[in-house]
Amino acid sequence: MKVSQETSESLTQQRDPVTLAGVQFDPILEKEVVEKVLGELSAGRGGQIITPNVDILHRAMRSEEARRHIAVSEITVADGKPLIWASQIAGNALPARVAGSDLIWSLSEAMAGAGRSVYLLGGEPGTAERAEQVLRERFPSIKLAGHLSPSFGFDTRSDEYDAVCDEVVGANPDMVFVGFGFPKQERVIERLRPRLPQTWFMGCGAAIGFVAGVHSRAPEWMQKSGLEWVHRLAGEPRRLVRRYLIDDAPFALRLLGSAAASRLKKKGDAR
Repeated sequence: MKVSQETSESLTQQRDPVTLAGVQFDPILEKEVVEKVLGELSAGRGGQIITPNVDILHRAMRSEEARRHIAVSEITVADGKPLIWASQIAGNALPARVAGSDLIWSLSEAMAGAGRSVYLLGGEPGTAERAEQVLRERFPSIKLAGHLSPSFGFDTRSDEYDAVCDEVVGANPDMVFVGFGFPKQERVIERLRPRLPQTWFMGCGAAIGFVAGVHSRAPEWMQKSGLEWVHRLAGEPRRLVRRYLIDDAPFALRLLGSAAASRLKKKGDAR
């Protein structure tokens, strides 16, 4: 699937960005993300996709680093039903949730069709290797530039960090999926982008593990109803209970309340 530069640029010009908690989201569908990436690759331009969910949006309100990672990304799409609900309540609806765990499949398929290469970086030892095998089985024509699951804490050891980056750069891939969780994965991308200016990057969290089958995604009905976090919490309660129940849930409620207040204010101003 190939599109012209004009077509890829027009995708994000057709609709105005949607702002939630001070962050601008691109109101585009998953297929439009794929089309834009293919178009930019054809034009010799790299870039970055970021998929903020409630947790990342919450961090962006408190962290300058989080805001920077979002600001430098060429594509920002909402990975979370509460964000879609908030935009709908505010009267400026995002068209759909665009999850990184879906994009890793659709972008890989598109890269295979376009003769482009993919690199998998992240996950527990052996995870990226298994994910590569799964992608090869699903998309036989895909070009896999390489895979690497660095040891835990590699980013705290300068020699190992440099070696990881050198290996990715040496592979010279067209698309790199980086799965270390936010913001660690974005820090790695920040290091790699200047050295691979024609490459596209996406921080994909647990998506490499989902592809590999190491972790399981929530059933589709939970994804559509905004309950995917319940599935994740049940699987990793000790790691996620504070994030989901103490930090993110109250923030999500405030976000929805703020959207409702904004909608009422607009109605009042229109009278």
